[in-house]
Amino acid sequence: MGVSLRGRVALVTGAGRGLGRAYALDLARHGARVVVNDVGGSLAGGGSGGDGTAAADAVVEEIRAAGGEAVASYDTVATPEGGEAIVERALSAYGRLDAVVNNAGILRDRSMGKLDWEDVRSVLDVHLLGAFHVTQPAFRAMRAAGYGRLVFTSSNAGTFGNFGQSAYGAAKAALIGLSGVVAIEGERHGIRSNVVCPIARTRMTEDMLGELAAALDPEHVAPLVTYLCSESCDRTHAVYSAGGRHFARVYTDLTRGWQAPAEGDVDAEAVRAALDAIEDDSAVLRPTSAAEELAALARAR
Repeated sequence: MGVSLRGRVALVTGAGRGLGRAYALDLARHGARVVVNDVGGSLAGGGSGGDGTAAADAVVEEIRAAGGEAVASYDTVATPEGGEAIVERALSAYGRLDAVVNNAGILRDRSMGKLDWEDVRSVLDVHLLGAFHVTQPAFRAMRAAGYGRLVFTSSNAGTFGNFGQSAYGAAKAALIGLSGVVAIEGERHGIRSNVVCPIARTRMTEDMLGELAAALDPEHVAPLVTYLCSESCDRTHAVYSAGGRHFARVYTDLTRGWQAPAEGDVDAEAVRAALDAIEDDSAVLRPTSAAEELAALARAR
């Protein structure tokens, strides 16, 4: 059987443009009834639900024109009340919620020495707290149903870093940690949680990508997100990079490391002397939880 979301309900935040729009359209093509959430704001986060309905409405009309089912949501992810309202929109419209794509985001880049604290708070409110605000009520609904799929949007700025994006990169890295915990807590309830790190031409990235931009359509990322939202998905606690028709898994590995002698003091000089052993990556461990790393530490002693 092919990948299908027929009979399922999917919610996509920040779905009025770019990647979110591509996800919503592809999910609908695979049979999902889609809640299209967008506040219609600017790239920097301006705009509100009261006057920003056009972006979400346009995507809903696209889905309906193609024979699919969709409703719009205009609430912000940046508050707990907004997150609750977004999830309630799915439950009131369709009576269930099977998949959530936490995609909403804004961009306010500054180098470390020039950070504006209001910008930092705004980026964290939308990217990180926004994911919390939507995920908690969604998780509760999924837990009650015994089924769910959660997709968090990170970035290579979070996994590998990028100049001028300390707030954005910190938020995106934190989402990987959030998804990992949700995956562990949700496993016994039939809930799977994964992360996608898109590389695509959007309002956020078109000025950064240079000549690569033409090859990096948002539609090239959507197939991975659709799979992760489907019942066919048997992966959880994973992080994937996707862009330009290329897909890869991102791992967090541990070297085998160096175990200091049981007797005597361990000082900074001993650590410096052992750096080659500490950093030796000829054999690596790949824990799937904090508990597995502790077990590896116990075995090394």
